[in-house]
Amino acid sequence: MMCANFSNLEQEVNSLDNAGIDFFHMDIMDGSFVPNFGMGLQDYEYIGKIAQHPLDAHLMIENPGKYVQLFSDLGAQVIYFHPEADQQPARVIDNIHGLGKKAGIAINPGTSVTAVEGLLPIVDYVMVMTVNPGFAGQPFLDYVLPKFEQLTALQKQFGFTISVDGAISRQRISQLKALGVENFILGTSTLFNKNQSYQTIIDEVRSENTVLA
Repeated sequence: MMCANFSNLEQEVNSLDNAGIDFFHMDIMDGSFVPNFGMGLQDYEYIGKIAQHPLDAHLMIENPGKYVQLFSDLGAQVIYFHPEADQQPARVIDNIHGLGKKAGIAINPGTSVTAVEGLLPIVDYVMVMTVNPGFAGQPFLDYVLPKFEQLTALQKQFGFTISVDGAISRQRISQLKALGVENFILGTSTLFNKNQSYQTIIDEVRSENTVLA
């Protein structure tokens, strides 16, 4: 939602709801873990009140464990965080589950699958970042592609859902779906600032049986 038109946020939310997305993907940035600020608490609360589809929370922030309760209370059904941003990532996952929510970890381009492998038995989602987090409109980083093959092999053992976020064009959706990705976070590469309605875009992408946020 950081890519949406905030001058008419209610219409944006209603249009996306009517288009049949699966989730509103909410990027929370603190200007410290990533060099940008994004999605204030008031934005999150407002969208949560009017949206008909569930919200997630992508916490691109330092010490995310301190804020799990807050975003759970604001309605997040899935909470993603970056394991390197917290000294006790397994505890963060346990706390998210204790609140009755799904837990996800986000893997930065420079973070290896091996570095987070110990967390894979206890997470619900693994989101691979295919750009460096913090800004929209960046190019897709092809060097992350081997991570999907690694995660697909581990998914068979642990059962998590593979998500992807960053420069996800329609061509990338087809490529990544073949590599085992199930959940696609759409931004300016496919969904926003286009000359088509959200309904048309979602219908065309949905024909590929894709989960969208």
